[in-house]
Amino acid sequence: MPRPSGQGTAMHASPLHYRFDNPIPKLTLYTVRTSRTSIHEEAPMATATINGIEIAYTDQGSGTPIVFIHGFPLSRAMWQNQVAGLSGQARVITIDLRGHGESQAPLWFATVDIYADEVAGLLDHLGIDKAVIAGFSMGGYVAFAFWRRHQARVRALILADTRPQADSAEARQGRFNTAQNAHANGAAAVATAMLPRLLTQPSLDGNPSLVAAAKGIMESAPVTGIATDLMSMAERPDSVGLLPSINVPTLVIVGEADALTPPADSQLMAEKVPGARLVTIPGAAHLSPMEQPAAFNQAVADFLSTLS
Repeated sequence: MPRPSGQGTAMHASPLHYRFDNPIPKLTLYTVRTSRTSIHEEAPMATATINGIEIAYTDQGSGTPIVFIHGFPLSRAMWQNQVAGLSGQARVITIDLRGHGESQAPLWFATVDIYADEVAGLLDHLGIDKAVIAGFSMGGYVAFAFWRRHQARVRALILADTRPQADSAEARQGRFNTAQNAHANGAAAVATAMLPRLLTQPSLDGNPSLVAAAKGIMESAPVTGIATDLMSMAERPDSVGLLPSINVPTLVIVGEADALTPPADSQLMAEKVPGARLVTIPGAAHLSPMEQPAAFNQAVADFLSTLS
């Protein structure tokens, strides 16, 4: 398998492991205000009605379709740099899950299975049979659900800053506490509490545009969407036993300083998924697609180039 050109050093490990020691300089596509519709869009938004819910998405580029699924409490806006950086090589699709971004926010409960079915519904809407399914954090949980429910439609998997384990009792309690915080104090309180765990200290101190972008996306999340996410994550099944069944090309990406889903979790996934490739990105914590977008994009581009 080819080594990333000029950006990384191959590590002798099983599974194949790359480390990006010299990340490419950050891209700067973020423009953030405070309203829900103010995140700068590089690709035009469209909507599709899926299972009775209006779902917002973008679709740009041509070639292998890749669907990027955002994390909590984010939206498709987190993928701006991926749309800009990868749509010359692939057909890049981003989705706002229900209750996020410009999608409808119904009041009733949802699950990661429902989210996965909405991704499948978007593929139906776009006339796409198979796609690369790329999930970040909570989006990784949705990717696991997609594999369980729509396996024949998965061309390849990208699992970024996520984990296969179900929540512990302590983690479930933490999600309940976060839901209470959101209900009492709004999305801004959740964003303030989460931000220090999403980015490295150098970014928090020295990259105000990135901090504003991440904070703005989180603050735009409706409280109903936040609560639905938290409950769906708390109730998700364990996926460790699922890993050996994944028989499509798989890329695992993790920020070297990710404390929420530590590199050990990514190592576990890469070891248990047959033939998986693992990429570690220095200078990134949990929010690696936004904190080190060029290195993240390089990892994805190299992976896509291996798909025949």
